[in-house]
Amino acid sequence: MTSTLRRLGPSRTGVQDSGSGEASRPRRSGHRSRNPLTGGRWAALAFVAPLIVYLGAFYVFPLYRNLDLSLHDYTPRAFVQGDADFVGATNFVEVITSTIFTSAVVNTLVFTLVSISVQFALGLALAVFFRTNFPLSIGLRAAFLIPWLLPMIVSASTWSWMLNSDNGIVNSVLTAFGGGQINWLTSPEWALVSVIIANVWLGIPFNLVILYAGLQNIPDDLYEAAHLDGAGAWRRFWHITVPMLRPVSIITLLLGLVYTLKVVDVIWIMTLGGPGNSSTTLAIWSYRRAFGTGRPDFSQAAAVGNLLIVMALVFGFVYLYLQRREARS
Repeated sequence: MTSTLRRLGPSRTGVQDSGSGEASRPRRSGHRSRNPLTGGRWAALAFVAPLIVYLGAFYVFPLYRNLDLSLHDYTPRAFVQGDADFVGATNFVEVITSTIFTSAVVNTLVFTLVSISVQFALGLALAVFFRTNFPLSIGLRAAFLIPWLLPMIVSASTWSWMLNSDNGIVNSVLTAFGGGQINWLTSPEWALVSVIIANVWLGIPFNLVILYAGLQNIPDDLYEAAHLDGAGAWRRFWHITVPMLRPVSIITLLLGLVYTLKVVDVIWIMTLGGPGNSSTTLAIWSYRRAFGTGRPDFSQAAAVGNLLIVMALVFGFVYLYLQRREARS
C-alpha cells in the first residue's frame, strides 16, 4: 500500500508538501506587463501627429479664417484692430446680387472648361505621338516641358508682349500674311480668348506628363493583338487607349479643373481682368476686391473665395462619384 501511494505521488493523493506547494505558486512580478496594443497605438499617433498639425495649420485654419472674414465686415481698420462687426450672410448676398457676379461666373466657366478641354486634347495627342520612340523624341519631350518650368510671371509677361496690339509678334505675323491687326488684350471680344490661349500653353506639359505615364502602363500585347485582328489606328485608340486610360484621364481633368479655377497671375498680368470685366473671373474678382485699386474689401473677397471653394468641392465630389462607379463596374 505504501509503495502504491509513492508511485501515485502527491498529485494523485491530494497530499502536497508545504514546501513544494509554495515553490509551485507563480511569483508575482513587481512590474506590470505592458500591453503591446497600447504601445502600438501611441506609436501610430506619434507618426500621424505631424500630418494632423500640418493639415490644421495650413488647411483647416485658413478655411476657418476665410469663413470668418466672409461673415464679418472687415475694413482695413477692423482688420488691424480685430473688432469687425458680425454681418452674417450679408457679404454673400451683396456678391451674388452684384452686377459683376453673372459675368464673372460665366467667364470662370468658359475659361476653365475651354482651357482644360484643349489642354487635355492636345496633351493626349502629344502623349500618343511620343509613345513610339523615334530619334529626338526625348529632346522634344523635354522642350514641351519648358512652359511648365518657367516662372508664371515670365510666361504671362511673354504672352502679354507677344499679343501686344502695336508691336506684338502675333500681329506682325498676321500683318505679314495679309491679315488685320487684332487688339488681343484691349478688346472685350478677344481679352478672354487671349488669356485662354496663354493658359492652354501653360497647361499642356502637365497633361502630357501625366497621360504619357499612363500610356506606359498599357501592355503592348493589346495593340499587337488588335493589329493582327485588323483594327486600324483609330479603332485601337478608341477601343484600347481611351478605356485603359480612363482612370488617369479622370484625375488629370480633376486636377486641371481645380488648378484652372484659381488662376490669377496669368489673367492679372495680361489684362487685369479687363477691359471692363470681359476677362474677370471669380478668382480675379476676389483678388481685385482685396488687393486691387480703390478701397479694399477683405470680407467680400473672402466671400467670393468661399464660392470658389464650393465649386471646387462640387467637382471633387463628382470625381469621387465617378471613381466609385468605375470601381463597381
